[in-house]
Amino acid sequence: MRFLPSLYHHPFFSPISTSISYSSVHPNIITTHLSRFLFFFSSMASSTVPIDAPPQPMNQNNAGDAALAVSHKSRVTVVGSGNWGSVAAKLIASNTLKLGSFHDEVRMWVFEEKLPSGEKLTDVINRTNENVKYLPGIKLGKNVIADPDLENAVKDANMLVFVTPHQFMEGICKGLVGKLHANVEGISLIKGMEVKKEGPQMISALVSKQLGINCCVLMGANIANEIALEKFSEATVGYRENRETADKWVQLFSTPYFMVTAVQDVEGVELCGTLKNVVAIAAGFVDGLDMGNNTKAAIMRIGLREMRAFSKLLFPSVKDSTFFESCGVADLITTCLGGRNRKVAEAFAKSGGKRSFDELEAEMLQGQKLQGVSTAKEVYEVLTHRGWLELFPLFATVNEICIGSLPPSAIVEYSEHKPKCSEVLDPYN
Repeated sequence: MRFLPSLYHHPFFSPISTSISYSSVHPNIITTHLSRFLFFFSSMASSTVPIDAPPQPMNQNNAGDAALAVSHKSRVTVVGSGNWGSVAAKLIASNTLKLGSFHDEVRMWVFEEKLPSGEKLTDVINRTNENVKYLPGIKLGKNVIADPDLENAVKDANMLVFVTPHQFMEGICKGLVGKLHANVEGISLIKGMEVKKEGPQMISALVSKQLGINCCVLMGANIANEIALEKFSEATVGYRENRETADKWVQLFSTPYFMVTAVQDVEGVELCGTLKNVVAIAAGFVDGLDMGNNTKAAIMRIGLREMRAFSKLLFPSVKDSTFFESCGVADLITTCLGGRNRKVAEAFAKSGGKRSFDELEAEMLQGQKLQGVSTAKEVYEVLTHRGWLELFPLFATVNEICIGSLPPSAIVEYSEHKPKCSEVLDPYN
């Protein structure tokens, strides 16, 4: 982070400020100032405007320039309207109202459902400004427009935010082929992968391949309901080459309570967000069997190690530093402590594996989808195909428990099976 000389003399940085008695300050005040402080530097870092640039004069009489500026504003559509999709729309909508480079309106594609009242979900969202099924009690912003027609929702957009269960993305992409404007940019908030005969494919790569667009990713320690309540959180944008595009996504998502940073490592960021759900399933088994915090910490450590090794075996370009971003260790921690995968896996273990994940998902998640169970299966297919099963005993065991081949208690028995080539798990040390 670059500190400017003028800021060094700001009272905040003055040694005199260290004399403040924090014991006399209410904790909420400290938290508020911390959030503002972090957001201030996040905004500075993501700005593409030179610090010393003079203010640009506005010609009030040049209607042609004004119309041209409006035509160049970015239009954003959120493809998905579940729990996290609705929160993403809320974050984005709060910023499009403030940022002159974006149109105010944010379209949100909704998979149409009929509510118990008989009303359509889309109609209720547009009437109440609230997703009453997936994010009740939270106002999305009056500039969020729900649209059940996918083609209509994206027709004018040049920035697409994908946030649906990963198993639906191939069908969604097929429905969008030939329907997008040129120069559309995408970003995936989806945690999962597609596994085909030719090998695993990340969702960002699926989007890029099928739609012919650049696709960044956003992952992080992001339990949606906490962000909806504007509790402080972080996230990581992964990009390939164009830092300017990454900065635009950072600007679109960043708020005083949601700090976003960018790293040049799409696969690393995306695999962190994908694989941590498998580890969270393991953590849920530990909780369901009352094995304690020591065991859970061990599972999380081993899980992080397997996440890193699996990622780097698939994509050698993945950076070690990515695992220390919000998308890495922070997301792993929060998901293993409070995510939906951990919650449902705990219930599965308490039932002794006698209640299926499908049954528990339907009962506990009110229409939301688990990602960890399907991801565990997909990872297992990759491990089997490439002969890596013995190298990743935690990942393999999670899937075997999920499909009923092993009891939940096997989650702590896997360590008896040592990898034949342990150096493969740590190939870069």
